[in-house]
Amino acid sequence: MAKRKEEPWYDTEAARQARIDLAAAYRLAVRFGFHEAIDNHFSLLLPGRDDVMLLNPYPLHWSEITASNLLLTDFQGNRLEGAHEVEPTALHIHAPLHRANPEDFRCLLHTHMPYATAVACRQGGRLEMVHQTSTRFDDDVAYLEDYNGLVLDRTEGGRIARVMAGKNVLFMANHGVITAGRTVAEAFDRLYFLERACQVQVLADAGGHQLSRLSRETTGYLRRQRAGGESLAAENHFSALKRILDREEPDYTD
Repeated sequence: MAKRKEEPWYDTEAARQARIDLAAAYRLAVRFGFHEAIDNHFSLLLPGRDDVMLLNPYPLHWSEITASNLLLTDFQGNRLEGAHEVEPTALHIHAPLHRANPEDFRCLLHTHMPYATAVACRQGGRLEMVHQTSTRFDDDVAYLEDYNGLVLDRTEGGRIARVMAGKNVLFMANHGVITAGRTVAEAFDRLYFLERACQVQVLADAGGHQLSRLSRETTGYLRRQRAGGESLAAENHFSALKRILDREEPDYTD
């Protein structure tokens, strides 16, 4: 009797679901205008592993990304699966962050989405607590103050990881933003509502009137009101968005 061929350790049902979720995040980023065609990058640690990550295949457009064409790579850029190259800035941003905090930074989403990036391009730009949505991020945002060019080495990636330590959102001056989560749903929910909060702030600021900032007492009260419910809300949100993809772009699961 012929011996059954062993499946690769990275070919599991959990890995398959991880691929589907990350592919969904890419497709949804296109729908919401968070993407820059073939640029920027999302990553996800493979379930059960802290040393390999799923990443977008460069140079595919994000609308072309599917579960099966995502790359699987280690933190040195060695591909385990995938037909395309690992884009250098993706490797040098994501690998140090995943290595620094594999529990909380299982999924990392880096974009140059317009409103959040507009805030990052202002002198001393900060996410202001001016709206109910903004307060979701109260005390959970870090700021990389200096722009040092393209992230093409581990030194810059390490600097990013040190600045973002303990926070789930990073504003990168003159560059863009990163959101993190323990799941794709958490990271994408943060990305979605971060852009909405920044949109409200930019539009309110454009009117020439002084922003009406919420008090620390109010933001603290809102944080207590939300306590314990954000992960479930994120899962529900992401599941609803995937149902739209299931109807209109079902090939993302291929």
